[in-house]
Amino acid sequence: MPISKQTEAELSRWLDARLIDPLTAERIRTFEQTRGRDTSRNWPMLIALSFGALMLAAGILLFIAAHWDNMSPWSRFALVMSVLAAMHLVGAVTSERAPHLSVAMHAIGTIACGGGIFLTGQIFNLQEHWPTGVLLWALAAWIAWALLRHWTQAALAAIFTPAWLCSEWVEAMRNSDAGFHVYIEGILLLATVYLAARSAEQDTSFRRALNWIGGLAFIPAYLVLAFEGRWWASEHLSRDLLVIGWIVAILGPLVVAFLLRGVDSWPSMVAAVWIVIFGYLPFHFDHTNVPLSVYALRTLGPYLWGALGSVGLIAWGVRDRMKNRINFGMAMFVVTLICFYFSDLLDKFGRSVSLISFGVLFLVIAYFLEKARKRLIAQIAKAGA
Repeated sequence: MPISKQTEAELSRWLDARLIDPLTAERIRTFEQTRGRDTSRNWPMLIALSFGALMLAAGILLFIAAHWDNMSPWSRFALVMSVLAAMHLVGAVTSERAPHLSVAMHAIGTIACGGGIFLTGQIFNLQEHWPTGVLLWALAAWIAWALLRHWTQAALAAIFTPAWLCSEWVEAMRNSDAGFHVYIEGILLLATVYLAARSAEQDTSFRRALNWIGGLAFIPAYLVLAFEGRWWASEHLSRDLLVIGWIVAILGPLVVAFLLRGVDSWPSMVAAVWIVIFGYLPFHFDHTNVPLSVYALRTLGPYLWGALGSVGLIAWGVRDRMKNRINFGMAMFVVTLICFYFSDLLDKFGRSVSLISFGVLFLVIAYFLEKARKRLIAQIAKAGA
């Protein structure tokens, strides 16, 4: 694909000014031509691969489900293992001619491995510690990453490993609500670490995947912690179990942050302190017969602390020159404000007045937040220029 006339004119101007030599200009032309060709084919190919992988996985599952009851245990086991082996075999065969297809097939094979693990336990009626199955699933993803070095395998390992730790904690609680906040705070901190995996200087496919994972988990984990918080007591758990839980929930994500960002991960420690304190400040809705000092602590405290966290996330995004972290900070601020409005202001007005005030309030807030967001993004663009 030929380069644009504007790019060619810029190259001619730089050559005339002797800013670059002819060899560098030719390398730039080659790069622009290759980049344009890849961009024109990238999205259709990725959409086709994603849709094809989804349809293939769904068809295999439907076929197995339709014939499952008519198979003997060993036939079921052989079918599950054959499907897993076939996916990885196709990935290995296509690694040279179609690398993107190979990555997709290996990823499907690792995802299906979890189903194979639990189906094997069902086939042979294995009554074991069920989180061990999640651990084996995570180990499969780590082994696949060690062998293939695909970012998809690393992203799957980044999902399955904390899923195993959470399943171990759930099993340790044994269907009790005690200690629920421990792994919620751990999930929120890990989501924050994943969200901060990218920066202007460090941006890879794996880091972008972590960014997506953290973004999808961040707001739900924040809302669960905000509305539940310490309502789940931990007195029924042993001291040793609580210590282990807190070490894994706090130090685990901090270690991941250090591995991802090195010394630049210090804001994660600030985020850990903020999350632990926020866990003690859940949003409350019952304020009847409450003294003013208690009202300020129970009502304004959580929302002010949540707003402070959103400002910190925005500042972190400005520091790393990441637009999406600024957007998440803005979203966190808006969610906190909405929760405050519905819990403390809505019941003090009539129905129509409350709706009108709600609409006017958020139109004004949206206007100023959008101005602030554009100003911060412009500041990032100026700093990166």
